[in-house]
Amino acid sequence: MPKSTTYSSVVFSWFLLIALGIIWGLSFMGVELALRSYTPLTIATFRVVFAALLLFALCIFTGNQLPRVSDKNGKRILLHCLGMGLFSNAIPFTLLSWGQINVSSSFAGISMAVVPLVVLPLSHYLIPNQRMTKVKLIGFVIGFIGVVILIGPGSINFSTNSIIIFAQIACVLASVCYACGSIITKLAPTSNLLSFTSCSLLFAATAMLPITIYIDGLPSFNYDLAFFGLIYLGLFPTALATIMLVLLIRLKGPPFLSLVNYQVPIWAVIFGMFILQEHLPSQLIFALIFILIGLGISEFKKN
Repeated sequence: MPKSTTYSSVVFSWFLLIALGIIWGLSFMGVELALRSYTPLTIATFRVVFAALLLFALCIFTGNQLPRVSDKNGKRILLHCLGMGLFSNAIPFTLLSWGQINVSSSFAGISMAVVPLVVLPLSHYLIPNQRMTKVKLIGFVIGFIGVVILIGPGSINFSTNSIIIFAQIACVLASVCYACGSIITKLAPTSNLLSFTSCSLLFAATAMLPITIYIDGLPSFNYDLAFFGLIYLGLFPTALATIMLVLLIRLKGPPFLSLVNYQVPIWAVIFGMFILQEHLPSQLIFALIFILIGLGISEFKKN
């Protein structure tokens, strides 16, 4: 491969990674807004259904067919679509939405740093050429220290209150789901990007919609901040981000995608400061230094 092509691919991959970090960094604000009027299950289901219908319509418009059993590797592709839909969308969206009722968005943000720590050993054993090295491990540890500095240990509530503890566990489990989802996506047979993501979201929507209607009933929508929070969650962190994450996993693999979880807390704090007029944490600069060093070390390759 020519050097110019390789360089362009690297630049494009990092652009996607940073853009994804910004989009997901704003998602916590979207959840906070949506929780003013809607239940966690309704929020998670709406964003999945909205994104599924949007991408399915895009498939029809562009002439792309959904994966079929009769296609080459069709059964395997559909199985991976189901796995991605559940582990990258349905389950973690629900866990995070419920968790944010009882824990701060800061805790939800720091829990995302668990993703690369789970992806690392999974990739080592399941994905060829994704071996866990000492250098990568050092980079991940330094990046995680940066996230801890950014959020501050004081935001992690180890109260004896069982609801708080279960909410904290839910956020961590959501990160584990994201890690599993990225591995499932990487191991999927090659297929059309738009068809794969659309099918994954349709599986998730099909699983969630009847459960949500049974438990919460049909929601009533008012055109307020909570509603626009829902629209943002469905359009950007779900529909667009799903396409971006699948593309990144195919280009660079799950360990590279997992680096986005070190960015998410930074963007969440920045948007909170400028949009919600929140106080800028004094440890932001130090955290940013640690996170950038961790990112650089984890991607370091000997010539």
